[in-house]
Amino acid sequence: MDLDKVTLEIFAKLEQKWLYHCDGKKTRVLSIDGGGPTGIVAGAALVHLESQIQAITRDSQARIMDFFDIIAGTGIGAFLAAMLVADDGAGRPLFSAKDAVNFLMENQAKLFKEKNVGVFRRRQRFSDTSMDRVLKQALRREDGKVLTLKDTCKPLLIPCFDLNSSAPFVFSRADASESASFDFELWKVIRATSATPSMFKPFKLSSIDGKISCLAVDGGLVMNNPAAAAVTHVLHNKRDFPSVTGIDDLLVLSLGNEPLSTSSKLKLSRDGHCTPLSVVGIALDGISETIDQMLGHAFCWNPNSYVRIQANSVGERPDEVLTGRGVESLPFGGKRLLTETNAQRLEAFVQRLVALGRSSLPPSPCKETAVSPLVNDR
Repeated sequence: MDLDKVTLEIFAKLEQKWLYHCDGKKTRVLSIDGGGPTGIVAGAALVHLESQIQAITRDSQARIMDFFDIIAGTGIGAFLAAMLVADDGAGRPLFSAKDAVNFLMENQAKLFKEKNVGVFRRRQRFSDTSMDRVLKQALRREDGKVLTLKDTCKPLLIPCFDLNSSAPFVFSRADASESASFDFELWKVIRATSATPSMFKPFKLSSIDGKISCLAVDGGLVMNNPAAAAVTHVLHNKRDFPSVTGIDDLLVLSLGNEPLSTSSKLKLSRDGHCTPLSVVGIALDGISETIDQMLGHAFCWNPNSYVRIQANSVGERPDEVLTGRGVESLPFGGKRLLTETNAQRLEAFVQRLVALGRSSLPPSPCKETAVSPLVNDR
């Protein structure tokens, strides 16, 4: 029995060395979809991901951000991403994955507090004030400091749509570290990407120095799945990722969320047209699926370097998300049901993460260890 245990440990170490040899020094990207108020799929995946990292490294203090080089998120995914990288002042995240998911679950009713508006109070909306209060509470240090984009342990990428310019606006730590004109309070960034037009008013925010302003609506309308934006950012950001020359240098984990436009949720009006809320769901799901198809095609020669975790059906509980079989997009359209469960796919991915070692990127541009900006490049 002891011999079998020793044999397994030997093969595990050999496997990690082989994976490290194959992966080289890959840059690791974590992307978290928006969509829906619960984030069940992403939450379950993040908790399992971090627990596996801790089990393999035998370090109970290990965090997701220790093994990823950049995290991107939209909507509820952006809130989770921000909590995972928000700097506590000592270069460590304010929240573990489990704490972040628990905070989200405990405050879900406050984040999305319903109210009735209109002459006869028939239209349903969410309370802006209630969400603001929760976000401010979460993204503030114990000493009372309100965190900004620069106050993150790792590069962060969050999109919204700016009504002032009629174009997408992407908040990034790379821009914030170069100029106060692109540094925003972190809670406001999450409000911006979460301002779904049918449920919230457009959210106005300004940079720290007041020179840049944005009238934002939901980032999910343009980048509900921010994985492609994150990949593009890494490929072009030579300051933070100088060794990346192509997608072969990347290892990407993309976490989906529960679909919003299933037949059970797709409602038609009395005259047979799609309701506005249904159209929003179709747009969010369509964007996520399109990006998944694109990245699946881009990584078709090295499919193990791109892993997408998503639910098989609607209304799944966290444990069902992990035990359910994984789904994979085919390069030229369609999907296939895999033999591995989502939990097994995450566990295999963690083996590669740990084999690559901890991320060596500087924790925050606010700290003395940060890399100085280049003059003509970022």
